[in-house]
Amino acid sequence: MKTNQIGNSKLHVSEIGLGTMSLGTDRAKAVSLIHEAIDNGVTFIDTADLYDFGLNEEIVGEALRDRRDSVVLATKAGNHFEEGKEGWFWDPSKKHIKGALKESLRRLKTDHIDLFQLHGGTIEDPIDETIEAFEELKSEGLIIEYGISSIRPNVILEFVKKSSIASVMMQYSILDRRPEEEMLDLLHNNNISVIARGPLAKGMLTDRYDEKIKEDGFLDYSKFDVLETVKQLNEIKGDKRNMTQTALKYALAHPAVATVIPGASRSEQLLANITAQNAPDLTPDEVQKIRDVSKKNVYDKHR
Repeated sequence: MKTNQIGNSKLHVSEIGLGTMSLGTDRAKAVSLIHEAIDNGVTFIDTADLYDFGLNEEIVGEALRDRRDSVVLATKAGNHFEEGKEGWFWDPSKKHIKGALKESLRRLKTDHIDLFQLHGGTIEDPIDETIEAFEELKSEGLIIEYGISSIRPNVILEFVKKSSIASVMMQYSILDRRPEEEMLDLLHNNNISVIARGPLAKGMLTDRYDEKIKEDGFLDYSKFDVLETVKQLNEIKGDKRNMTQTALKYALAHPAVATVIPGASRSEQLLANITAQNAPDLTPDEVQKIRDVSKKNVYDKHR
């Protein structure tokens, strides 16, 4: 599978990665799915301490026990939870970030994290303190690189100006083109890679879209809007690609995007995602046609 560099770092990741949030809690099934992903060329695995309150990291750690060197492993921190207590709260403090990293290392059964990410953030956060925590962890050799998972332009801009982040994870798809207006070119020009989550828009950009479309639509799309857009996308893609491949190739078309991380809970979903590696890239004309039939969304509430 094609690989891309994360920022200016030494990390290179498969263009199609695996987001593990939807793996579920069946250990044997989840471990098998991760192994299948790696066997099919996936070298980027993304998890977070919040997923199933640490259990997801434990499962990922179990799956990578004999395959740790085969992947770039990413996880996230910033949501403070405690075993035996309900709920969580946002905590970008240095104390929490460094403590969370220690717990993630324990659950993942590894001595370092390749890409450690802040799992959110607001403009009111003590951003300098948060950056200091990540820089210290990097200097200590406990993480290789760090990034932020956010859809807030103002927050991302602060990290671009003040930190040495290698990546920004953000939701990006044909139905969510918000990053195009403000973020993608900016990040690319600063040698910061984008990790695109949600590239299939909760399954609405797959060949099973009719089963996945919700009554309330998606972002500023009504259910009718989604149906009409997918209908036009089907005409654009022709016979060269299926809908899943078209959606993943669209997100990968911008040079800022290093990898897409569609989730999968079944082998069929995983393999459908991975087939995109063999599909032809979108031509500039096809990219423009897709933009012509989809909405140029903008960030409004999340700044």
